[in-house]
Amino acid sequence: MSKRDFYEVLGVSRDADEKTLKSAYRKMAMKYHPDRNPDDDRAEAQFKEVNEAYDALKDPDKRAAYDRFGHAAFEGGMGGPGGGPGFGNDFASTMSDIFDEFFGGAGGRGRRGGSDRGSDLRYNLEVDLEDAFSGKTVEIDVPTSASCQACSGTGAKPGTSPTVCPTCGGSGRIRATQGFFTVERTCVTCGGRGEVITDPCDVCGGTGRVVQERTLSVNIPAGIEDGTRIRLAGEGEAGVRGGPAGDLYIFVTLRPHAFFQRDGADLFCRVPVSMTTAALGGQFDVPTVDGGKTRVKVPEGTQTSKQFRLRGKGMPVLRSTKLGDMYIQVVVETPRNLSKRQRELLEEFESVSSKENHPEAAGFFARVKDFFENLGT
Repeated sequence: MSKRDFYEVLGVSRDADEKTLKSAYRKMAMKYHPDRNPDDDRAEAQFKEVNEAYDALKDPDKRAAYDRFGHAAFEGGMGGPGGGPGFGNDFASTMSDIFDEFFGGAGGRGRRGGSDRGSDLRYNLEVDLEDAFSGKTVEIDVPTSASCQACSGTGAKPGTSPTVCPTCGGSGRIRATQGFFTVERTCVTCGGRGEVITDPCDVCGGTGRVVQERTLSVNIPAGIEDGTRIRLAGEGEAGVRGGPAGDLYIFVTLRPHAFFQRDGADLFCRVPVSMTTAALGGQFDVPTVDGGKTRVKVPEGTQTSKQFRLRGKGMPVLRSTKLGDMYIQVVVETPRNLSKRQRELLEEFESVSSKENHPEAAGFFARVKDFFENLGT
């Protein structure tokens, strides 16, 4: 039975990027995982097929070889140490390898012995402003690839071990001569690891990794700001066949608060007050981010946008004992839905008011009058 196209197995197009490939792999691996499909031989076979497809396409060298030669690229016939088929017949490919060799392509690809570092992961975490004020330890569930316990991450069936790659002889590199050039490239059979698995693990399909969800504790320090990134070393995706794990990056976002807006360590709060309170003076209570409350006194004649500063009532400064301030901005609310009696009282007040009661309005309209008079001249 012929193998299905690897792109078809993962359900992606041939121009899919790395992120799309990884997302498709995780979805398919979760769907056909043996733990979710016990005693289902067909699901187990599909799980192995998905792992084989992703293992080939996630590696740039393997993917390039597969795109060019198909499944034949991994059957040991694409050129050995002496330079067989697939080398001497394509000068453009050889020149591409030469550029890879001199401009960074060969330096980090292919590691003899079988260990490739796992990918870094990102987790978006939302926290409340109160938790950012006091600090908190939260638990998160992270879906990721972990080292296969059945094979201890080797990818080989328990009781067996990887064997030396027959194509490269264990070096992870193969050479070919093209005219005056001797070109070295990553072995497409073993992906530069120097080893191949002839009897893969039934659980992980030879990748040395399984998809699972882990619960981790994350410390949210007091004073943390929106957009802060927390790095958890070694908590990312497990490496291939026992390789080192990647890192997990927690991106923190603060949820909008009902009262406060934050600017660094300072907090801002807009408080509406009645027209009479603003005119006659008064006081009101406002909440504080630590769960308490504080009283604000409003002096007689307070205007809209008047700001009161409460020292030390803001957020902690990260990794410091300092605290920011809280600013209360007054918004004078004009009364609406007046009763007949209220209207009469306001009309009476208006009839006896003077410029001294509304100095800003009087000054503004005096300037407007002068402006139009000057236009007339």
